Amino acid sequence: MNKSKTTSFSIKNWSEDDRPREKLLDKGRTALSDAELIALLIGSGSRAESAVTLSQRILAHSEYNLNTLGKMAINELMEFKGIGEAKAVTIAAALELGRRRGAQESPKKPKLTSSEAVFRLLQPVLGELPHEEFWIVYVDNSNKVLQSVQLSKGGITGTLVDVRIVFKNALLLGAVAIILAHNHPSGTLKPSKADISLTKKLTVAGQQLDVKVLDHVILTESAYFSFADEGLL
Repeated sequence: MNKSKTTSFSIKNWSEDDRPREKLLDKGRTALSDAELIALLIGSGSRAESAVTLSQRILAHSEYNLNTLGKMAINELMEFKGIGEAKAVTIAAALELGRRRGAQESPKKPKLTSSEAVFRLLQPVLGELPHEEFWIVYVDNSNKVLQSVQLSKGGITGTLVDVRIVFKNALLLGAVAIILAHNHPSGTLKPSKADISLTKKLTVAGQQLDVKVLDHVILTESAYFSFADEGLL
């Protein structure tokens, strides 16, 4: 096969499984090579080569070392045919973001080992609100918080909760368990029939997806009620 024809083969004509954009959407970021990620940044190559082939050539010049590539000046990147100022700036900006990300310490994830820990986490957010809000805390297999999300906001009489959204978020985050929480602006800690019904509904739905409901905590300004502590789960 003629080599020039191979290198000039447009990404648009590739199998969808081999296109960087489709590959990322289908298989995730980690499935892409360094060259494919850079190809996504620059968007296109030249008449002589695809964006991926051009990216491979840039990486080869940097000895396949992203740190070396990150030190290249804009004018150095522009020496590659097919890399104009806009593409060079995009590559430089992306690598600088990567450098800054690596320099930052990952924030410590709080570990929730009790209903009191849940109360301490959410009381500053929910304790003094004049209206009711329903939150979901997503946790990993060590009970470390992955994300805390306000699911709904309502009047003083209650909120609406979409079960589908609850578990869609859990699957996206890779959570193995969730903790339900909402506040009672009235100050009462007694769960309503609606609170009990919703807890059962979410627990059953979670069992189908292997996402456990660990607790449902009702908060006021200074106290809380735990379904788990009271044996209601």
